[in-house]
Amino acid sequence: MDTLTRMRAFIDVVEAEGFSAAARKIGRSKALLSKYVRELEDELGALLLNRTTRQFSLTEAGHTYYRRASEIVREVDSLADAVRESSGDVRGRIKLSAPRTFADAPIGQSLIDFAKEHPDIVLEIHLDDRFVDLVEEGFDLAIRISRLENSSLIARRLAPFGIRLCASPEAIAKHGKPQRPTDLAKVPCIIDTNGRWLSNWPFVGETGDTVTVSVSGPMEVNSPLAARAAAVAGLGFAILPDFIAAPDIDAGRLVAVLDDNRLSGGGIFAVYPHRRYLPAKIRVFVDFLVQWFKINPCDHPAELKG
Repeated sequence: MDTLTRMRAFIDVVEAEGFSAAARKIGRSKALLSKYVRELEDELGALLLNRTTRQFSLTEAGHTYYRRASEIVREVDSLADAVRESSGDVRGRIKLSAPRTFADAPIGQSLIDFAKEHPDIVLEIHLDDRFVDLVEEGFDLAIRISRLENSSLIARRLAPFGIRLCASPEAIAKHGKPQRPTDLAKVPCIIDTNGRWLSNWPFVGETGDTVTVSVSGPMEVNSPLAARAAAVAGLGFAILPDFIAAPDIDAGRLVAVLDDNRLSGGGIFAVYPHRRYLPAKIRVFVDFLVQWFKINPCDHPAELKG
């Protein structure tokens, strides 16, 4: 039995957080995976996993080995992908991290469209609103919606990203239409606690500087989709991503206000680690998303063309 096979078995067990879960995921027996990991530990002369009937955890040596082994296996797979690409055969599995908001919004259709067009590539999607560590947690790439900070990762911009301040026509009739950002301190606001600003909302002021307004209101929720629903129901004003707000603005259920004062410069990015060989499947996936967003702009997701 070769070391690479044992290494893959160990990685599968770690990422599935147990032998039983890994066996179900990859279609091999629990006993076989346990045998491979035990042989790997014997080969290394070190314990990689602490395992009892109720507990599963990595040893210090296991953490170190998992991190480096994951890099090695990805490099091997990337090299194989490069050879397959030359013969026109692109296949395999992509482990993707994406925000829940991305997948639940209309632009999440991009992932479904890719899967339909590339049946030989398995898209393993993990929805999480935190910024995962791609290398440490074994992801091929991630979708991130933000102003991208300096990073050791490679980033490719898929689409611009903007925010809209919105309220229902009923809420505007009741509370008035804000004429300047500071007016928001006097009206009910719906706060998305999943966002970075919480109750301190930033805007572009009259002189071009960023001004921050402290807001409050009847609801605080960690979901832009729930904030959108609350705004449509007339509970107050909400800051929403373009791709969340656009369908309701187009339908008249929401009205955008203070557009001249909204911040810009954000984006939707595909990010992935620096690698000697970029897997063909990753390049195909990112190229697909770039083209998809050209056809389906974020500010008009209701007109999806696929």
